[in-house]
Amino acid sequence: MPGNSKRRGAVRRPGTKKGQTVGSGGQRRRALEGKGPTPKAEDRPYHPAAKRKAARDKQEARRPARPETAAAQRAAKVRAAVGIDAESEIIAGRNAVTEAVRSGVPLRRVLFSGGKAADDRVAEVVRTATALGTPLVEISRSDLDHLTEGAVHQGVAIEVPPYDYRDVEDLLAAAGRSGRPALVVALDGVTDPHNLGAVLRSAGAFGAHGALVPERRSAGVTATAWKVSAGAAARVPVARATNLVRALEHLKEAGCFVVGLDGEGPVPVRDLELATEPLVLVTGSEGKGLSRLVRETCDVVASIPIATSVESLNAAVATGIALYEIDRRRA
Repeated sequence: MPGNSKRRGAVRRPGTKKGQTVGSGGQRRRALEGKGPTPKAEDRPYHPAAKRKAARDKQEARRPARPETAAAQRAAKVRAAVGIDAESEIIAGRNAVTEAVRSGVPLRRVLFSGGKAADDRVAEVVRTATALGTPLVEISRSDLDHLTEGAVHQGVAIEVPPYDYRDVEDLLAAAGRSGRPALVVALDGVTDPHNLGAVLRSAGAFGAHGALVPERRSAGVTATAWKVSAGAAARVPVARATNLVRALEHLKEAGCFVVGLDGEGPVPVRDLELATEPLVLVTGSEGKGLSRLVRETCDVVASIPIATSVESLNAAVATGIALYEIDRRRA
């Protein structure tokens, strides 16, 4: 009958009484602290995004190495086998090697394939290296291909130490020793080592006392720059500045005028009155030109008149033309 059931009703277990318990404040503080920011979907193991990411990573791992990566790996393997330091530069090609050796660049090793006297220039390099006690290493042509990463080496290359950059004071000292007004070429945002090498070649041809490049976002004196410069990299000192604008200000304090090159400059280079004064010629990148702060630092912004059908000149070409005009006015 209803009400006569012997079944026990719900019984609360000991210690489960609702309401506040001793020490509950700490529990609530921990609850308020939470568990930190929510992980990204791809970082949650059971989320579909995480599974897609794992599949992509697995597929990427199965892909063959990119050609440039494989070439760099092969070059590193040959370097290790021959004993070439990882920081050393490799200058390849008969003309580039001969010019560098004639300029007195420090040699660490001469590498060749196909015989020492295959060419008069190679024979000259070998004689110089022998006189200096520089090791001569004969390697296979394929190893030389890997070492130069596909560059045209013509059977000969040399190992040289990393370039020894100067500072602004060294450039001013070189100008002082020459007895002529200072002429320094500064590059603002030029990242192509071919352009740097060509600028150094023009700087050597037209009497510049050195070049100035920023440490960041700029080409350095690499093997490519060495080769394009045709030996000028050993004759024209290159200084590196942490801050290009600050270095230009320092040169201005030392008595130099700063002239920037820009297609919209109001003064044609051929009419530059400051050409006979101590001068810093600044060239910007081909795409962006002079940066705002560098432009504001310039005393004059000059231009090279060109045909309207040509949008702009290559940075190295523009620098060479400007250096020629300055040298002509100083003659």
